[in-house]
Amino acid sequence: MTEQTKTKIPAPLYAAAGAGDVAYEQLRKLPAVLTELSDRATASLKSYNEQAGTKAAELRGKAQETDFVALRDSATTAAANFAQVAQERAIAVYNDLVARGERVVGTGVVEAAEVVNADIEATEQPKAVEAPATETPATETPAAGTAPKPRKRAKPAASAE
Repeated sequence: MTEQTKTKIPAPLYAAAGAGDVAYEQLRKLPAVLTELSDRATASLKSYNEQAGTKAAELRGKAQETDFVALRDSATTAAANFAQVAQERAIAVYNDLVARGERVVGTGVVEAAEVVNADIEATEQPKAVEAPATETPATETPAAGTAPKPRKRAKPAASAE
């Protein structure tokens, strides 16, 4: 048998090697990029420090000119108006919830009342309750068709032996 001298490497392996080479090139450029970014950041910092100083002076001037009493009054009025609007909205939402609850409970109550009324109509009318009869004298006999009233039993006497 003859041995092959050519070996074929899969394409994904070549792709990984190529990505590693690109990463290596970029990393070699990194110190130069960092130096450039550092210089730009230093220049920007000086510029922003100057702008911040002038803006601070401007704001101090505005703070001295500001009428804090009027600002406080304006804020108080705005807060009161906001509170009133919030209260009105809360009341409206509450009233909507109450109306919804009334509809839910109302339909339940009406349905329950209809069921109860139907049950009452379906059952027969209750018989009139008669008042208990007074005791009849021993000489009278009960009317025909009525049972005599039961008598209480006498307790047996204890026997002495």
